[in-house]
Amino acid sequence: MTELIQAVRGMNDILPPETFYWQHAESIFRRVLQGYGYQEIRFPIVEKTELFKRSIGEVTDIVEKEMYTFIDRSQDSLTLRPEGTACCVRAALEHGLLHNQIQRLWYTGPYFRHERPQKGRYRQFYQCSAEVFGLAGPDIDAELILMSAAILEKLGISSLVTLQINSLGTPAARSEYRHRLVRYFKENQSALDEESHHRLHKNPLRILDSKNPDMKELIANAPKLLDHLDQDSLKHFEQLQEYLVHVGLNFEINPCLVRGLDYYSKTVFEWVTIKLGAQGTVCGGGRYDGLVEQLGGKPTPALGFSFGMERAILLMQQSEHHFKVNGSQLVYLITDGDAAFASGLKLANYLRTKVPGLHVVQHCGGGALKNQFKKADKSGAQYALIIGEHEMKTHSVSLKHLREELPQQTLYQDELAEYLKLKISKKS
Repeated sequence: MTELIQAVRGMNDILPPETFYWQHAESIFRRVLQGYGYQEIRFPIVEKTELFKRSIGEVTDIVEKEMYTFIDRSQDSLTLRPEGTACCVRAALEHGLLHNQIQRLWYTGPYFRHERPQKGRYRQFYQCSAEVFGLAGPDIDAELILMSAAILEKLGISSLVTLQINSLGTPAARSEYRHRLVRYFKENQSALDEESHHRLHKNPLRILDSKNPDMKELIANAPKLLDHLDQDSLKHFEQLQEYLVHVGLNFEINPCLVRGLDYYSKTVFEWVTIKLGAQGTVCGGGRYDGLVEQLGGKPTPALGFSFGMERAILLMQQSEHHFKVNGSQLVYLITDGDAAFASGLKLANYLRTKVPGLHVVQHCGGGALKNQFKKADKSGAQYALIIGEHEMKTHSVSLKHLREELPQQTLYQDELAEYLKLKISKKS
Protein backbone atom coordinates (compact mmCIF):
# COMPACT_ATOMS: atom_id res chain seq x y z
CA MET A 1 0.00 0.00 0.00
CA THR A 2 1.28 3.49 -0.87
CA GLU A 3 2.32 5.44 2.22
CA LEU A 4 0.03 8.35 3.10
CA ILE A 5 1.54 11.83 2.86
CA GLN A 6 1.00 13.88 6.00
CA ALA A 7 1.13 17.63 6.62
CA VAL A 8 4.47 19.25 7.45
CA ARG A 9 5.09 19.25 11.21
CA GLY A 10 3.75 22.41 12.81
CA MET A 11 1.63 23.29 9.76
CA ASN A 12 -1.84 22.17 10.70
CA ASP A 13 -5.09 21.54 8.87
CA ILE A 14 -8.13 23.39 10.24
CA LEU A 15 -11.21 21.21 9.94
CA PRO A 16 -14.95 21.60 10.53
CA PRO A 17 -16.39 22.32 13.00
CA GLU A 18 -13.34 24.32 14.17
CA THR A 19 -13.48 26.39 10.99
CA PHE A 20 -16.74 27.90 12.28
CA TYR A 21 -14.74 29.45 15.13
CA TRP A 22 -12.30 30.92 12.62
CA GLN A 23 -15.06 32.37 10.46
CA HIS A 24 -16.78 33.83 13.52
CA ALA A 25 -13.53 35.37 14.82
CA GLU A 26 -12.54 36.76 11.42
CA SER A 27 -15.94 38.40 10.98
CA ILE A 28 -15.56 40.08 14.40
CA PHE A 29 -12.08 41.40 13.55
CA ARG A 30 -13.38 42.78 10.27
CA ARG A 31 -16.43 44.48 11.80
CA VAL A 32 -14.55 46.07 14.72
CA LEU A 33 -11.60 47.27 12.66
CA GLN A 34 -13.77 48.74 9.94
CA GLY A 35 -15.92 50.32 12.64
CA TYR A 36 -12.85 52.26 13.81
CA GLY A 37 -12.11 53.46 10.28
CA TYR A 38 -9.38 50.97 9.38
CA GLN A 39 -9.01 49.85 5.75
CA GLU A 40 -7.85 46.40 4.67
CA ILE A 41 -4.50 45.93 2.93
CA ARG A 42 -3.19 42.67 1.43
CA PHE A 43 0.42 41.84 0.56
CA PRO A 44 2.38 38.76 -0.62
CA ILE A 45 3.31 35.79 1.53
CA VAL A 46 6.87 35.86 0.07
CA GLU A 47 9.14 38.91 0.42
CA LYS A 48 12.80 39.68 -0.20
CA THR A 49 14.89 38.37 2.69
CA GLU A 50 16.58 41.76 3.08
CA LEU A 51 13.28 43.27 4.22
CA PHE A 52 13.28 41.20 7.41
CA LYS A 53 17.02 41.43 8.02
CA ARG A 54 16.81 45.21 7.87
CA SER A 55 13.61 45.58 9.91
CA ILE A 56 13.66 42.77 12.48
CA GLY A 57 17.44 42.82 12.99
CA GLU A 58 20.01 40.20 12.01
CA VAL A 59 20.77 39.24 15.63
CA THR A 60 17.19 38.29 16.53
CA ASP A 61 16.07 34.68 16.94
CA ILE A 62 13.68 35.11 14.00
CA VAL A 63 16.36 36.03 11.46
CA GLU A 64 19.09 33.80 12.91
CA LYS A 65 17.10 30.59 13.38
CA GLU A 66 13.43 30.73 12.41
CA MET A 67 12.92 32.12 8.90
CA TYR A 68 11.98 29.94 5.93
CA THR A 69 14.43 31.35 3.39
CA PHE A 70 15.28 30.04 -0.08
CA ILE A 71 17.05 31.05 -3.30
CA ASP A 72 14.72 31.25 -6.30
CA ARG A 73 15.55 30.64 -9.97
CA SER A 74 16.72 34.22 -10.39
CA GLN A 75 19.19 33.68 -7.51
CA ASP A 76 17.25 36.10 -5.30
CA SER A 77 17.00 35.34 -1.58
CA LEU A 78 13.31 35.16 -0.66
CA THR A 79 11.58 34.45 2.67
CA LEU A 80 8.13 33.31 3.72
CA ARG A 81 6.97 36.23 5.84
CA PRO A 82 7.66 35.62 9.58
CA GLU A 83 5.64 38.69 10.62
CA GLY A 84 3.49 41.35 8.99
CA THR A 85 4.55 44.83 10.10
CA ALA A 86 7.62 45.03 7.87
CA CYS A 87 5.54 43.82 4.91
CA CYS A 88 2.89 46.46 5.60
CA VAL A 89 5.50 49.24 5.80
CA ARG A 90 7.16 48.01 2.59
CA ALA A 91 3.82 48.03 0.75
CA ALA A 92 2.85 51.45 2.12
CA LEU A 93 6.18 52.96 1.07
CA GLU A 94 6.18 51.30 -2.35
CA HIS A 95 2.71 52.62 -3.18
CA GLY A 96 3.05 56.11 -1.67
CA LEU A 97 0.53 55.66 1.13
CA LEU A 98 2.58 57.47 3.78
CA HIS A 99 3.45 60.80 2.11
CA ASN A 100 1.83 63.50 4.30
CA GLN A 101 -0.99 61.08 5.15
CA ILE A 102 -2.46 59.40 8.18
CA GLN A 103 -3.21 55.75 7.47
CA ARG A 104 -5.18 53.23 9.51
CA LEU A 105 -4.71 49.78 7.97
CA TRP A 106 -5.53 46.18 8.90
CA TYR A 107 -4.70 42.78 7.46
CA THR A 108 -4.86 39.08 8.24
CA GLY A 109 -3.20 35.91 7.00
CA PRO A 110 -0.59 33.20 7.58
CA TYR A 111 3.02 33.62 8.77
CA PHE A 112 5.89 31.17 8.99
CA ARG A 113 8.60 30.48 11.56
CA HIS A 114 10.68 27.33 11.97
CA GLU A 115 10.41 26.81 15.72
CA ARG A 116 9.40 23.96 18.01
CA PRO A 117 5.64 23.40 17.60
CA GLN A 118 3.54 23.36 20.76
CA LYS A 119 0.05 24.33 21.87
CA GLY A 120 -0.59 27.86 20.62
CA ARG A 121 2.68 28.04 18.66
CA TYR A 122 2.99 26.62 15.16
CA ARG A 123 5.30 26.86 12.16
CA GLN A 124 2.46 28.20 10.06
CA PHE A 125 0.34 30.46 12.21
CA TYR A 126 -2.26 33.15 11.60
CA GLN A 127 -2.54 36.71 12.83
CA CYS A 128 -4.98 39.58 12.50
CA SER A 129 -3.22 42.93 12.73
CA ALA A 130 -3.78 46.69 12.67
CA GLU A 131 -1.26 49.45 11.89
CA VAL A 132 -1.43 53.26 12.16
CA PHE A 133 0.96 55.66 10.42
CA GLY A 134 1.42 59.41 10.88
CA LEU A 135 0.27 59.93 14.49
CA ALA A 136 2.81 60.43 17.29
CA GLY A 137 0.76 61.09 20.44
CA PRO A 138 -0.46 58.80 23.23
CA ASP A 139 -4.05 59.44 22.10
CA ILE A 140 -3.76 57.00 19.18
CA ASP A 141 -1.96 54.53 21.47
CA ALA A 142 -5.02 54.62 23.72
CA GLU A 143 -7.43 54.19 20.79
CA LEU A 144 -5.49 51.20 19.47
CA ILE A 145 -5.52 49.51 22.89
CA LEU A 146 -9.25 50.23 23.29
CA MET A 147 -9.87 48.73 19.86
CA SER A 148 -8.06 45.55 20.89
CA ALA A 149 -10.20 45.46 24.04
CA ALA A 150 -13.35 45.77 21.91
CA ILE A 151 -12.25 42.79 19.81
CA LEU A 152 -11.65 40.69 22.93
CA GLU A 153 -15.08 41.63 24.25
CA LYS A 154 -16.78 40.63 21.00
CA LEU A 155 -14.87 37.35 20.93
CA GLY A 156 -16.20 36.63 24.42
CA ILE A 157 -12.76 36.20 25.99
CA SER A 158 -12.14 39.53 27.76
CA SER A 159 -12.58 37.90 31.19
CA LEU A 160 -9.71 35.50 30.41
CA VAL A 161 -7.03 38.09 29.61
CA THR A 162 -5.14 40.88 31.36
CA LEU A 163 -3.70 44.03 29.78
CA GLN A 164 -0.02 44.71 30.48
CA ILE A 165 1.75 47.88 29.34
CA ASN A 166 5.29 49.24 29.39
CA SER A 167 7.44 51.83 27.66
CA LEU A 168 10.68 51.07 25.84
CA GLY A 169 11.59 54.75 25.53
CA THR A 170 13.54 56.18 22.63
CA PRO A 171 16.40 54.25 20.97
CA ALA A 172 18.90 56.57 22.65
CA ALA A 173 17.46 56.00 26.14
CA ARG A 174 17.18 52.29 25.50
CA SER A 175 20.81 52.13 24.34
CA GLU A 176 21.98 53.68 27.60
CA TYR A 177 19.76 51.33 29.59
CA ARG A 178 21.09 48.37 27.61
CA HIS A 179 24.64 49.10 28.85
CA ARG A 180 23.40 49.10 32.47
CA LEU A 181 21.48 45.88 31.91
CA VAL A 182 24.43 44.08 30.30
CA ARG A 183 26.66 45.16 33.20
CA TYR A 184 24.13 43.80 35.71
CA PHE A 185 23.78 40.43 33.97
CA LYS A 186 27.57 40.12 33.53
CA GLU A 187 27.93 40.55 37.27
CA ASN A 188 25.48 37.65 37.67
CA GLN A 189 26.56 35.47 34.72
CA SER A 190 26.58 32.30 36.80
CA ALA A 191 22.79 32.61 37.22
CA LEU A 192 22.09 32.92 33.47
CA ASP A 193 20.75 29.96 31.52
CA GLU A 194 22.14 28.98 28.11
CA GLU A 195 19.59 31.01 26.13
CA SER A 196 20.27 34.14 28.20
CA HIS A 197 24.04 33.75 27.69
CA HIS A 198 23.34 33.74 23.96
CA ARG A 199 21.18 36.87 24.23
CA LEU A 200 23.50 38.80 26.56
CA HIS A 201 25.46 40.59 23.83
CA LYS A 202 22.97 40.28 20.98
CA ASN A 203 19.57 41.17 22.46
CA PRO A 204 19.88 41.56 26.26
CA LEU A 205 16.39 43.05 26.73
CA ARG A 206 14.94 39.66 25.73
CA ILE A 207 16.46 38.16 28.87
CA LEU A 208 13.81 40.10 30.81
CA ASP A 209 11.19 38.09 28.94
CA SER A 210 12.64 34.72 29.98
CA LYS A 211 10.12 32.12 31.16
CA ASN A 212 12.76 30.19 33.14
CA PRO A 213 11.52 30.14 36.79
CA ASP A 214 15.12 29.78 38.02
CA MET A 215 15.86 33.29 36.73
CA LYS A 216 12.76 34.95 38.18
CA GLU A 217 14.55 36.59 41.12
CA LEU A 218 17.51 37.68 39.00
CA ILE A 219 15.18 39.39 36.51
CA ALA A 220 13.08 40.97 39.28
CA ASN A 221 16.21 42.67 40.69
CA ALA A 222 17.48 43.88 37.30
CA PRO A 223 17.53 47.62 36.51
CA LYS A 224 14.14 48.81 35.26
CA LEU A 225 13.84 50.55 31.92
CA LEU A 226 11.05 52.74 33.31
CA ASP A 227 13.63 54.25 35.70
CA HIS A 228 15.80 55.30 32.77
CA LEU A 229 13.23 56.76 30.36
CA ASP A 230 13.79 60.10 28.67
CA GLN A 231 11.35 62.86 29.63
CA ASP A 232 9.39 62.74 26.38
CA SER A 233 8.79 58.99 26.67
CA LEU A 234 7.87 59.27 30.35
CA LYS A 235 5.31 62.02 29.63
CA HIS A 236 3.90 59.96 26.74
CA PHE A 237 3.55 56.90 28.98
CA GLU A 238 1.90 58.83 31.82
CA GLN A 239 -0.63 60.41 29.45
CA LEU A 240 -1.48 57.00 28.01
CA GLN A 241 -2.19 55.69 31.50
CA GLU A 242 -4.48 58.67 32.19
CA TYR A 243 -6.51 57.92 29.07
CA LEU A 244 -6.88 54.24 29.99
CA VAL A 245 -7.91 55.08 33.55
CA HIS A 246 -10.42 57.63 32.27
CA VAL A 247 -12.23 55.05 30.12
CA GLY A 248 -12.13 52.48 32.91
CA LEU A 249 -9.79 49.99 31.22
CA ASN A 250 -7.83 48.00 33.79
CA PHE A 251 -4.13 47.41 33.16
CA GLU A 252 -0.90 46.36 34.82
CA ILE A 253 2.52 47.97 34.30
CA ASN A 254 4.97 45.19 33.51
CA PRO A 255 8.54 46.58 33.53
CA CYS A 256 9.81 43.31 32.00
CA LEU A 257 7.53 43.58 28.97
CA VAL A 258 9.84 43.91 25.97
CA ARG A 259 9.83 42.97 22.31
CA GLY A 260 11.91 40.52 20.33
CA LEU A 261 11.92 42.87 17.33
CA ASP A 262 14.32 45.79 17.07
CA TYR A 263 11.91 48.33 15.65
CA TYR A 264 9.76 48.98 18.77
CA SER A 265 9.96 52.21 20.82
CA LYS A 266 7.93 53.90 23.56
CA THR A 267 4.57 52.16 24.17
CA VAL A 268 4.39 48.36 24.16
CA PHE A 269 1.44 46.31 25.37
CA GLU A 270 0.17 42.74 25.57
CA TRP A 271 -3.06 40.98 26.41
CA VAL A 272 -1.99 37.87 28.34
CA THR A 273 -3.73 34.82 29.77
CA ILE A 274 -2.89 32.01 32.18
CA LYS A 275 -5.22 29.61 30.35
CA LEU A 276 -2.81 28.55 27.60
CA GLY A 277 0.34 27.58 29.49
CA ALA A 278 3.62 29.04 28.24
CA GLN A 279 2.03 30.66 25.17
CA GLY A 280 0.12 33.26 27.16
CA THR A 281 0.24 36.28 24.84
CA VAL A 282 -2.98 36.58 22.85
CA CYS A 283 -2.32 40.05 21.42
CA GLY A 284 0.84 42.14 21.37
CA GLY A 285 1.57 45.58 20.02
CA GLY A 286 3.25 48.92 20.40
CA ARG A 287 5.09 51.76 18.70
CA TYR A 288 7.79 51.43 16.06
CA ASP A 289 8.51 55.07 15.19
CA GLY A 290 11.87 54.32 13.54
CA LEU A 291 10.89 51.51 11.18
CA VAL A 292 9.62 53.54 8.21
CA GLU A 293 12.89 55.49 8.05
CA GLN A 294 14.84 52.26 8.57
CA LEU A 295 13.20 50.87 5.42
CA GLY A 296 13.98 53.92 3.30
CA GLY A 297 11.07 56.28 3.99
CA LYS A 298 10.88 59.63 5.74
CA PRO A 299 10.64 59.61 9.56
CA THR A 300 7.05 58.53 10.32
CA PRO A 301 5.48 57.72 13.69
CA ALA A 302 3.79 54.32 13.62
CA LEU A 303 2.20 51.73 15.88
CA GLY A 304 0.15 48.55 15.65
CA PHE A 305 -0.88 45.23 17.16
CA SER A 306 -1.28 41.60 16.16
CA PHE A 307 -3.68 38.99 17.49
CA GLY A 308 -2.59 35.36 17.45
CA MET A 309 -5.60 33.70 15.85
CA GLU A 310 -4.87 30.20 17.15
CA ARG A 311 -4.58 31.45 20.72
CA ALA A 312 -7.70 33.60 20.49
CA ILE A 313 -9.67 30.62 19.20
CA LEU A 314 -8.31 28.31 21.91
CA LEU A 315 -9.63 30.84 24.45
CA MET A 316 -12.97 31.10 22.66
CA GLN A 317 -13.35 27.35 23.08
CA GLN A 318 -12.71 27.72 26.83
CA SER A 319 -14.87 30.80 27.34
CA GLU A 320 -18.09 30.92 29.38
CA HIS A 321 -19.62 32.60 26.33
CA HIS A 322 -18.79 29.46 24.34
CA PHE A 323 -19.58 30.19 20.70
CA LYS A 324 -22.10 27.61 19.49
CA VAL A 325 -20.75 26.03 16.33
CA ASN A 326 -23.77 23.84 15.74
CA GLY A 327 -26.27 25.09 13.21
CA SER A 328 -28.55 27.40 15.14
CA GLN A 329 -29.28 28.94 11.73
CA LEU A 330 -29.22 25.60 9.87
CA VAL A 331 -32.05 23.57 8.40
CA TYR A 332 -31.75 20.10 6.89
CA LEU A 333 -34.02 19.32 3.94
CA ILE A 334 -35.31 15.74 3.70
CA THR A 335 -37.09 14.47 0.58
CA ASP A 336 -38.84 11.22 -0.32
CA GLY A 337 -38.29 10.27 -3.96
CA ASP A 338 -36.97 11.92 -7.12
CA ALA A 339 -39.92 14.28 -7.65
CA ALA A 340 -39.70 15.46 -4.03
CA PHE A 341 -35.95 15.97 -4.38
CA ALA A 342 -36.49 18.19 -7.45
CA SER A 343 -39.03 20.26 -5.50
CA GLY A 344 -36.54 20.41 -2.65
CA LEU A 345 -33.89 21.92 -4.90
CA LYS A 346 -36.26 24.73 -5.80
CA LEU A 347 -37.37 25.25 -2.18
CA ALA A 348 -33.78 25.34 -0.85
CA ASN A 349 -32.79 28.08 -3.31
CA TYR A 350 -35.94 30.04 -2.49
CA LEU A 351 -35.22 29.92 1.27
CA ARG A 352 -31.57 30.90 0.86
CA THR A 353 -32.70 33.96 -1.12
CA LYS A 354 -35.62 34.95 1.12
CA VAL A 355 -34.06 34.30 4.56
CA PRO A 356 -30.67 36.04 5.00
CA GLY A 357 -28.34 34.11 7.27
CA LEU A 358 -30.17 30.81 6.80
CA HIS A 359 -28.04 27.76 5.95
CA VAL A 360 -29.90 25.03 4.09
CA VAL A 361 -28.38 21.58 3.63
CA GLN A 362 -30.35 19.36 1.26
CA HIS A 363 -29.90 15.64 1.73
CA CYS A 364 -28.33 13.96 -1.29
CA GLY A 365 -27.75 10.31 -2.01
CA GLY A 366 -31.27 9.03 -1.36
CA GLY A 367 -31.97 6.53 1.40
CA ALA A 368 -34.81 5.78 3.78
CA LEU A 369 -36.43 8.67 5.66
CA LYS A 370 -35.23 7.20 8.96
CA ASN A 371 -31.61 7.44 7.84
CA GLN A 372 -32.15 10.94 6.50
CA PHE A 373 -33.47 12.03 9.91
CA LYS A 374 -30.35 10.56 11.54
CA LYS A 375 -28.19 12.62 9.18
CA ALA A 376 -30.28 15.71 9.97
CA ASP A 377 -29.78 15.24 13.71
CA LYS A 378 -26.05 14.61 13.32
CA SER A 379 -25.65 17.79 11.24
CA GLY A 380 -26.57 19.92 14.26
CA ALA A 381 -29.51 21.49 12.43
CA GLN A 382 -32.23 23.24 14.38
CA TYR A 383 -35.00 22.10 12.04
CA ALA A 384 -35.70 19.35 9.54
CA LEU A 385 -37.82 20.26 6.52
CA ILE A 386 -39.68 17.34 4.94
CA ILE A 387 -41.13 16.99 1.47
CA GLY A 388 -42.90 13.65 0.98
CA GLU A 389 -45.97 12.37 -0.83
CA HIS A 390 -48.43 14.37 1.30
CA GLU A 391 -46.43 17.60 0.96
CA MET A 392 -46.17 17.16 -2.80
CA LYS A 393 -49.97 16.85 -3.09
CA THR A 394 -50.69 19.87 -0.86
CA HIS A 395 -47.75 22.03 -2.10
CA SER A 396 -46.61 22.39 1.51
CA VAL A 397 -43.55 21.63 3.67
CA SER A 398 -43.44 19.90 7.05
CA LEU A 399 -41.14 21.40 9.70
CA LYS A 400 -39.82 19.25 12.55
CA HIS A 401 -38.04 20.78 15.56
CA LEU A 402 -34.85 18.82 16.23
CA ARG A 403 -33.69 20.62 19.39
CA GLU A 404 -37.01 21.39 21.11
CA GLU A 405 -40.00 19.31 22.18
CA LEU A 406 -42.52 21.05 19.91
CA PRO A 407 -45.17 19.56 17.58
CA GLN A 408 -44.39 19.15 13.90
CA GLN A 409 -45.91 21.87 11.67
CA THR A 410 -47.09 21.99 8.10
CA LEU A 411 -46.49 25.31 6.33
CA TYR A 412 -46.76 26.71 2.84
CA GLN A 413 -43.59 28.04 1.22
CA ASP A 414 -44.14 31.74 2.02
CA GLU A 415 -45.27 30.92 5.57
CA LEU A 416 -42.14 28.81 6.06
CA ALA A 417 -39.85 31.65 4.94
CA GLU A 418 -41.51 34.11 7.34
CA TYR A 419 -41.39 31.59 10.19
CA LEU A 420 -37.66 30.97 9.72
CA LYS A 421 -36.96 34.71 9.38
CA LEU A 422 -38.65 35.30 12.73
CA LYS A 423 -36.71 32.48 14.40
CA ILE A 424 -33.38 33.77 13.10
CA SER A 425 -34.11 37.36 14.21
CA LYS A 426 -34.78 36.09 17.75
CA LYS A 427 -31.50 34.15 17.78
CA SER A 428 -29.36 37.07 16.64
